[in-house]
Amino acid sequence: MARTADPHRRAELLDQIVDYLTGHGLSTLSMRPLAQHLGKSTRVLTHHFADKEALLSATMERLDERHRAWLRSLPGWMGSDSVGTIIRRTWDWQTQEENLPIARLIHEIEGLAAAGKLAGHVPRLLADRSEFVAGLLCERGMPQADALRISTLANSAYTGLQIDFLTTGDRERVEAALDQLCTLVDGWVASA
Repeated sequence: MARTADPHRRAELLDQIVDYLTGHGLSTLSMRPLAQHLGKSTRVLTHHFADKEALLSATMERLDERHRAWLRSLPGWMGSDSVGTIIRRTWDWQTQEENLPIARLIHEIEGLAAAGKLAGHVPRLLADRSEFVAGLLCERGMPQADALRISTLANSAYTGLQIDFLTTGDRERVEAALDQLCTLVDGWVASA
């Protein structure tokens, strides 16, 4: 009789896989090199994940959980700080040197998803990003219909600014535009 996979061990393994992907990327993910890097056999991976597709789905879900937890742990998320202040704090956190690999991984996932190469594996953070931020806007008093529209616009602008920064390295110019975005969002929240 096959042993049942230990959920705690599986969670630890998923965190290690997410950490691996931040350093190696997703586009070339293969079970054997991943197992070697983790110091495991491919049998250990297939014990916890039926195949590469199951591993990928579980990993995307874990990345989503971790990213949402990081965002919610930022100062001011559960308080009265302005949305613009939270956007700026998120930027400052995501663009710290030690966090850039996560930002790059998320943008790689966005690119692969846009190219149709991750069908069924896009983490909720990408697929439901507008609803996630709209929830914050609603908590600050914005009606749901407006919150979803503003969230979609703000997320798209933020993502574009982050890609601009990652590709050009021009922090001063990009952050001036980010500050303008924060001011606009705060103005929209105030007028709601």
